[in-house]
Amino acid sequence: MPMAAAEIERMIKRSLPDARVEITDLAGDDDHFAASVVSSAFAGKSKLQQHQLVYAALGGNMGAALHALQLTTSTPK
Repeated sequence: MPMAAAEIERMIKRSLPDARVEITDLAGDDDHFAASVVSSAFAGKSKLQQHQLVYAALGGNMGAALHALQLTTSTPK
């Protein structure tokens, strides 16, 4: 069963409470999303580490309920 954009955002904000999250449904199928996540938790971390934090927030949903996620991460400016 696909995940709703609101659920993706909720899960990310639960793990990264200060995050600003923007979710875009790329295909209109609740299965292929782009996410922009801005959080101070990313400070001093590589892009790989930042993405790992987001994937950890999504638990086991990547590759299951959530098929594809194009991810952009950054720290607040």
